This record gives sequence, structure tokens and C-alpha cells, in this order.
Amino acid sequence: MIRSITVVGAGRAGQTIGGRLRERGVRVLAEGGALVLLCVPDRAIAEVAGAIRPGPWVAHVSGATPLEALDPHERRFSVHPLQTLVTWRGPEQLDGAYAAVTAENEEARQVGFWLADTLGLQPFELADAGRTLYHAGAVIASNYLVTLYRTASALLEEAGAPPEALVPLMARTIENGFELTGPIARGDWATVDAHLEALHERHPELEPMYRALAEATRA
Repeated sequence: MIRSITVVGAGRAGQTIGGRLRERGVRVLAEGGALVLLCVPDRAIAEVAGAIRPGPWVAHVSGATPLEALDPHERRFSVHPLQTLVTWRGPEQLDGAYAAVTAENEEARQVGFWLADTLGLQPFELADAGRTLYHAGAVIASNYLVTLYRTASALLEEAGAPPEALVPLMARTIENGFELTGPIARGDWATVDAHLEALHERHPELEPMYRALAEATRA
């Protein structure tokens, strides 16, 4: 559908997406592409879009930024890869991930779905109005997982246990479809209270987080 794309931005998203497009035979141009794909920080999207002469398709890959940031362009959409990207992996990290496509008309939707398919992503439609809740969910699932792992690792290390032992535990939790086990699932609040007491004594800064997570898990 689109034979040439200008990828703006050389960070994690730009490198990964540019590499995948080249793999799939799409010409990636420094300028003059039929689609200008903005892989820049969210705060820069509006400024960069405003500097592009109207004509080509213009899209961004942000999960949090509304389409109005692409003003004054009318041929516009967004494709957000729902995946965590790192610079030390290649385009294969896109394989099988989902992508949120936001478009204002059927033509833009078709181009957005084509781009997602070309990148190896499974597209779904996302309304602009639902973007903030969607992105909050993505942040909880990915970014806060890092926080939880690092916190848990520090506690295991302090207890004399190998932090890397947590990785199979976390992986199996995902494989089991996130079925809840452990003290809260058993109604063992004495153990939960013991955890809180230990944290209060050794790491009081972690007690509020544990308490909040316990209450959310109870629900």
C-alpha cells in the first residue's frame, strides 16, 4: 500500500521499526516518503509534525498522544506497538505483539492496519478518547513490572536468596494465565501481616506499596 516511508527519530522505536520496514522491502527514505512516521518523544510530536509540509501521510507511534498533535495534517493516524522495545534487540521483538491503531476515517484505518501488519503486529482499533486509560494499563503491565521485579530482587538478595530465582516464578505466573496463588488467595492474612511487620522494621519505605498492592489484590 505504501512503498516508501520516512522514519523520523533514531531511538528504540525508530531503529526497530526502520529495521523491520527494510526487512519487509519497504523503502526507508531520509525524506520524501509517502508516509512520514514520527518515532520521536511525545513532547516533540506536535513540533515535528508542524514542520512537515502537508501532502504525505503523517503518523506517530505514541500510545499517549492524541491525533490532534499531528495538526495541521488531515491524512494522519497513529500506530502504537504494544511492546517494550530495547536497542540491543532487533526487529524480531515486534513479532506477535499487538498494535493500537487510531484513525479518523476508513482510509486512514486501512493504512494504519497495513502498517501494523507490515511490522509484524496484530492491529486493533483504539479511539482517541480511550487513549489515556489504554496507556495507563500498558504502563502498569510493563513499567511497573520492572519496579516490582527490582524491589522483589532487592529483598531476596538481602535475605541471602538468588534474585534470578524470581524470573521462572514470574514467567510461570504469565504462563498460568495470571491465576492468583499465595497467601491472599488462601486467605492467609497472618502471613501478609508478618510481611508488613518485616517491611516496617527493615524497609518502611516499601510498606505503603506492599499494603496498596495487598488491598488491590484482595479486591
